[in-house]
Amino acid sequence: MAVEKNRKVVKEKKPGETPMEFIASMASVLVTGLFIITFIFQAFEIPSKSMLDTLLVGDHVFVDRVSFAPKTSWVGPLLPYREVHRGDIVVFLSPAEAGLYVVKRIRGVPGDRLRLRDGRLYINGELQNEPFVLRSGQESYFRDNFPSLPLGLEATPEWRVQLPLYVKDGELVVPPGRYFAMGDNRDISYDSRYWGFIPRENIIGRPMFIYWSFDTPEDQYKRTGIGERVAFIGRVIFHFFDETRWRRMLKTVR
Repeated sequence: MAVEKNRKVVKEKKPGETPMEFIASMASVLVTGLFIITFIFQAFEIPSKSMLDTLLVGDHVFVDRVSFAPKTSWVGPLLPYREVHRGDIVVFLSPAEAGLYVVKRIRGVPGDRLRLRDGRLYINGELQNEPFVLRSGQESYFRDNFPSLPLGLEATPEWRVQLPLYVKDGELVVPPGRYFAMGDNRDISYDSRYWGFIPRENIIGRPMFIYWSFDTPEDQYKRTGIGERVAFIGRVIFHFFDETRWRRMLKTVR
């Protein structure tokens, strides 16, 4: 009678990751993430009501930094570069305040002729259908009849001097390499009517979608004290679920 001997199965032990390998893998993840948020996507938070109802105070958006970036010859065909179009919502560096990021909707591209009459926008002689515009009902002759009336004190000194150079037959002519933008909340938006054109090089990108939205008071971003900031962080922690605007999550910005 044959006796079968027990066989011990020896499994190979997979060598563990060395500290240097772990550091190298973490570094590659961090470098990749840093590249993405620096050159491809960037997160921005909406601090004002100037783009209501398209964007609300407390909306957090991812901005596409590639589409409007300067073209490069070696990788250009692989990336979705395109020109800035009329109607695009863009994030840009404010021409009026250094270092300030602003979000508005492009209403005039190079060569366009614009004018506002009683708050209605005409581009190249045609009345525009603007379903995204929100009006408060407050009248302002300067704001609603641009550029036919002298600029008010709200306008920057530089724009008060430059504006007449671009007005022809009662219309504002957008020069090459410049763009005219206004907020969707037309009656309260501090925009190109008050500080002039956006240089092409100031445009950072376009918001793609809202990745998170929290019910935030407009004056929150004017509160700079440490105590006020800590209090708001505490509010976010304790009211994350009930004050997050879940219906706006992943909403495309148009």
